[in-house]
Amino acid sequence: MTLYRLIGQFLRRHSSAYASSGAMLAGIAVLIVLIPRQIGRVIDALVANRLHGAALLQELAWLLVAGVIVYFLRAGWRLRLFAASYRLGLELRQRLYARLAEQGPAFFQTSRTGNLMALATNDVDAVEMAAGEAMLAGFDGSLTLVLIVAMMSLGVDARLTAIALLPFPLMALGFWRISRHVHDASRLSLERFGALNDHVQETLAGVRTVRALGLLARSEAQFSSLAGAAADASFDAQRWEAAYEPAVGFTLAAATALTLGVGGWLVWHDQLTVGQLTAFSLYLGHLIWPMFAAGWVLSLLERGKAAWGRLRPVLDTPLSVDDHGTVAAVTPGPLAAEGVRFSYPGQPKPALDGVTIALQPGRTLGLVGPTGAGKSTLLKLLMRHDAPAAGTLTWNGVALPDYTLEALRAGIAWVPQEAFLFSASVAENIALARPQAWREEIERAARLAAVHDDILLLPQGYDTPVGERGVTLSGGQRQRVAIARALLTGAPLLLLDDSLSAVDTDTEARILAHLRDARVGRTVIIVSHRLSTVADADETVVLRDGHVIEHGTHAALVAGNGWYARQWRYQQLEASLDAG
Repeated sequence: MTLYRLIGQFLRRHSSAYASSGAMLAGIAVLIVLIPRQIGRVIDALVANRLHGAALLQELAWLLVAGVIVYFLRAGWRLRLFAASYRLGLELRQRLYARLAEQGPAFFQTSRTGNLMALATNDVDAVEMAAGEAMLAGFDGSLTLVLIVAMMSLGVDARLTAIALLPFPLMALGFWRISRHVHDASRLSLERFGALNDHVQETLAGVRTVRALGLLARSEAQFSSLAGAAADASFDAQRWEAAYEPAVGFTLAAATALTLGVGGWLVWHDQLTVGQLTAFSLYLGHLIWPMFAAGWVLSLLERGKAAWGRLRPVLDTPLSVDDHGTVAAVTPGPLAAEGVRFSYPGQPKPALDGVTIALQPGRTLGLVGPTGAGKSTLLKLLMRHDAPAAGTLTWNGVALPDYTLEALRAGIAWVPQEAFLFSASVAENIALARPQAWREEIERAARLAAVHDDILLLPQGYDTPVGERGVTLSGGQRQRVAIARALLTGAPLLLLDDSLSAVDTDTEARILAHLRDARVGRTVIIVSHRLSTVADADETVVLRDGHVIEHGTHAALVAGNGWYARQWRYQQLEASLDAG
């Protein structure tokens, strides 16, 4: 879809606002055309001594009233127009946000957060201006130009009009060349602003790391370089936009010179009156706005086209995981993976290859294995953050793609290793999925996650703001708050992705003891590098290089001589050495 088609659709949906704005602009144009002609008549009447006293005051009063009407009409069309055009900005931001919220991780692996934020601000603003001010300025300028040229030709002198318009083709050629440069400069300006946003977002998100590694000076130098590049690109765009004014000024100066020269000759030969030449000069002065409007409209449209060229690919990018399912509710039942194969883009080796697992409802499955074995990948496939290349994943006999994404994810409570907390209070973060939960329910979930006592030590208890990304809490506290949040949801499937890695073994033991009671009736999958975490699981699966190499109960696996048994002995020895 082109920018013009987008604007056309918006105009049709908001035709009443644009029509009323256009009507007010037409009224303004008519009055602007009539005022110079009336002034010319008044001057001729004064020169001929035909106008004086009350009649003169009446004419001046008419001109004053016309000016006041123009003022209110100008205010009215702006109110109507921008109320409509701002809706386009709102619609685009809503579309962009909804699209980004629906995209899977694969999309964000190739998209920068700062640039996406720039799309929602500067780029949407540029499209909004193209749909608003550019459309009405173009209409106003075109209508005013037609009426003024008509009055100059029919109401004053056609010969003088033809002479005055001679420089205008040169201005049109200049506008065409300038607009091409404006488009390129605007696109570069928007891209560099996006790169600057990327740097700021990444630096602020990792400010602790930047400070710890002593990278502040280098980060500031990078920021200065990016900010300078963005400023240069913006200045270049403004410089080309400013080139419209000299083109207008040159054209108007040339037209004025021709008008005075030829008009003076016509007055000298009694073919034109002084009042008519005055009216013609006033009309010529009123051509400043249509000429400026042409440059302004071209500038806004080129900026809008550059912005839409960046926005459209994001809005049109297919979802990395489709949402064509029709089953709107999850009925807990057996969870099964059959021959699942998955590879990350650009990776020749599959992350999962032929994985087959069966888990009965209400039971707990442990997923262990060395780093990079595919444990977290399997959880992502269960949540449909990605789709397998081969094999099937089913829940209660229904293939996961047959569920709507909303229904599937509502049935899953996921706690990642890197827990994300929002800039809100502790209680609000725990009750994120159930904002209507009672305080007693929130505290019960916190006790199960062994974080209740820690929360009570905070300055405001459960009402303590945690800061952006939970910056005021330790890593272990963030993980336990996230576990409490998952437990409060009551979802039938609980996924713990190495979510106890930041807590000590004593706290882990307390949490696991609480979970034994809390997970009754729930299907639970626990991913962990600590084998003690999954020792009570009904069954444990060992993954290595994307393959299932062992599975069974803890006792059976320890009794064997595989990876699990060796790792268990090593971790037990390590724990005994730490204790000693």
